[in-house]
Amino acid sequence: MKLLFTFIFSLIFFPQNISEKIIWNENQKLSWEDFRGKPNASASFVATTNSGISFHYSYSTKNGVTDVEYSVESFFTPEGSWYIPNRVNPHILKHEQAHFDISELHARMLRKNIAGKKFTKNVKPVIEAIYQKVEQNRRAMQTKFDAETDHSRNEAKEAFWQTYIAQQLADYESWK
Repeated sequence: MKLLFTFIFSLIFFPQNISEKIIWNENQKLSWEDFRGKPNASASFVATTNSGISFHYSYSTKNGVTDVEYSVESFFTPEGSWYIPNRVNPHILKHEQAHFDISELHARMLRKNIAGKKFTKNVKPVIEAIYQKVEQNRRAMQTKFDAETDHSRNEAKEAFWQTYIAQQLADYESWK
């Protein structure tokens, strides 16, 4: 008997009518045209990226051996992401791309953690615990990135983070 579980998690819970997603691709960077949400004029920042991890898995047990198949993607939701025209620049777009890259980094971490796990009959609680830990770390990294860079305004910290994120993506290249 094969069981299928699907989970879609994101940085921010968003309405179900948001269906378009851009899947992370190293050869495709975000552009301002990808940000289609309504700007929040009262925010203390001029743009926001809504990104997350889509995670699907299924498993079967036969003769006492559990086989787990899974799919992990990081995504960006255009309708959940916005910017304030005339207040943004290429530097801020690069900052927003880094948020998307952080989601991709954690998608790779999730793939690595699942790939290295030997599952028994209790797949669901184990795999969900793995996801919850990665998601907790992803959210914490997103928050720390914004705090340390002051939402891209601290250029020295921004440069540090851009290098750090690129290095982390390279370190997890095997789980792309």
